Amino acid sequence: MEEKYYTSTLVVSEADTARAMGSGNLPVLATPRLAALMENAAFEAVAPILEVGDTTVGGEICLRHLAPSPVGAEVTATAVLERIEGRKFTFRLEARQGETLIGEGTHTRFVVNTGRFLQKLK
Repeated sequence: MEEKYYTSTLVVSEADTARAMGSGNLPVLATPRLAALMENAAFEAVAPILEVGDTTVGGEICLRHLAPSPVGAEVTATAVLERIEGRKFTFRLEARQGETLIGEGTHTRFVVNTGRFLQKLK
């Protein structure tokens, strides 16, 4: 399998902090925002290989947030596709602030047909 990966980048703003997101009271990158950045990298990693009309949805994320990042810090999250099992994609995740590893984990996404998926909302 050709390696599929993607890196998403974020400059931490006040809106990305634990205090602003309600997940804590410190002015540092919130864990939910880090998870979203990592999930975005996984989404983007496989978007080019999907059939027209398909997308992926998150199913599970396991994340260890290892170090704080202040407002103004640049954080990069990389998702590497490790396994494809039918419509299930499994990723290895890593986030860095410069050379410092600030987060790591795994993520599972599932391929769905956009139209059929949205029909379930009715």
